[in-house]
Amino acid sequence: MNVKISIVGAGSAVFSLGLIKDICLTPCLEGSTISFMDINEERLNAVYTLCRRYANELGVKLNLEKTLSLKESLEGADFVINSALAAGHDRLKEGWEIAFKYGYRFGGSFHIVHDEAFWINFYQFKLFEEVLEKILEIRPSAWYIQVANPVLAGITYLTRRYKGAKIVGLCHGFMGIYKIINLLGLEEEYVNFQIPGVNHFVFLTHFTYKGEDAYPLLDKWIEEKAPEYWKTCGFGEMMGPKPVDVYKRFGLYPIGDTATPGGGAWPWWYHLDDEMERSWKEDPKNWYEGYFIGGRKRVEEMMRLAKDESVKISEVYPPKKTGEIIIPIVESIALDIPRVFQVNIANDGPFIEGIPQDFAVEIPALVSKKGIQGIKVDGLPKSIIALILRERVAPVEMELSAYIEGSKEKLLQLILMDPWTKSLEQAKAFLEEILSLPYHKDMREHYK
Repeated sequence: MNVKISIVGAGSAVFSLGLIKDICLTPCLEGSTISFMDINEERLNAVYTLCRRYANELGVKLNLEKTLSLKESLEGADFVINSALAAGHDRLKEGWEIAFKYGYRFGGSFHIVHDEAFWINFYQFKLFEEVLEKILEIRPSAWYIQVANPVLAGITYLTRRYKGAKIVGLCHGFMGIYKIINLLGLEEEYVNFQIPGVNHFVFLTHFTYKGEDAYPLLDKWIEEKAPEYWKTCGFGEMMGPKPVDVYKRFGLYPIGDTATPGGGAWPWWYHLDDEMERSWKEDPKNWYEGYFIGGRKRVEEMMRLAKDESVKISEVYPPKKTGEIIIPIVESIALDIPRVFQVNIANDGPFIEGIPQDFAVEIPALVSKKGIQGIKVDGLPKSIIALILRERVAPVEMELSAYIEGSKEKLLQLILMDPWTKSLEQAKAFLEEILSLPYHKDMREHYK
C-alpha cells in the first residue's frame, strides 16, 4: 500500500530504526514512502543509511526519503510522527543542576525536575505549533501523531488551538501492565485491562484474567513474592516498593511512569532526602543518568554501524516487532482494521468524568478508517480524580496560560505550585537564573 509517513525528528536513530522494523514487519505497508526529516544532517544521514540497509536486508520494498525541509517532508504525507526534541538533554540537565541548587528534588511537579521542565516545554510548544501549522497549510488531511514530550500539555494545547486537525498523542508508559502480567505468570491473551487517566498519571481500573478479577492475584504476589523480588530488582521499578505502597494508599495500581522516575517520580513524600529514597528503593538521579548515558551510547553505536558496511543491521537488531503501537495505529487507519489502542486525545466525550472536557486524557480508543474514537471508561475514584486535578491539570493549565500570554508572573506561579518551593524568594531566584542562561534569549523575550 502506498502510504506516506513523515518522521519529524528522525535523527533519533533508535526510534526511527524501531519504526522501520515495525513497518518492514507489517506486510500491508510494503511500498510505502517514509520521509525522514531532521535539522541535524549528520544524524539524518546515518538514520537514513541504517534504515535503508535494514529494509534491503529484509527484502522489503520501501521508498525512503531524507530531507532537512519540514515542508518537503509533509508534502503528500498521510501520517506525521513527531518525535523531535527542540532543546537537547544538555539544556535539560543544566536546568536541573540549577534546580537542585535551589532545593528542588524529584517527586515534585512535572515542570521542574522532570523531562517536561518548563524551560524545555517552551521550545517544544513552539515546535508543535510550527509542525501543526505546516500540516494544515500543506497536508490538512494528514494525521499528526505526537510521541515527543510533553504529550499531556502538548495534546491539550494543540487540540484546543487547532480545531478539526487530526491529532493524537501516544506514550508507551501504559505498557508497564505487561510487567505485571509477566511477573504474575499470566497468559497475555486471557488478560483484559483498562488504564485510564492523563499522560504519566494512569491507574489500573479494570484487570481481569480469564474473565475473573485479577487484582487478587496481584495482591497475593505482593504478599508472598514481593519482599524477595525487591531484594534483587533495580531501583525505580514499576513493581518496586514505592509503587506498591502508592497502590495500597489509593486503591488502584499506578501503571508505567506514574510513580517511577520516567514520570517525574511522583509523589514527593518518598523523596524527602537521599536516605528516604533509598529506603523505598528509589534513586531517580542515577536512574536518569543511566538513561542519558544509555541514550548517548545507542546513538554512538548507530553512527558506527551506519559507517560500517560490513555489518548486517538485521543481525544486530533482529526482525522482531518493538511492541510500540505507532505503526499498528497507522495500519488500522490506513487499511480500516478496527482495533483498540491506548491514546491521548481531548476529553470531549467526556471519556473520564471529573476531568475538563477540553483537557487531554489517556484512554482506550477504537481506531479505524473512521479515525480515533475514544471509549468512555467506567471512571476513576474521586480521590484519584482529585490527585489528577492537583498534580497534572492545575500545573498544565498554569503553564499553558503562561505560554499563551507570555506571562512571566504565571511562570513564577507554576514554580510556586511545586511542593519543594518554600518561599517566593526561592522561586524568583530560580526562575531568574534559568532565564539568564545565554541560550534562553527567545524564552526571556517571550516571558515578559
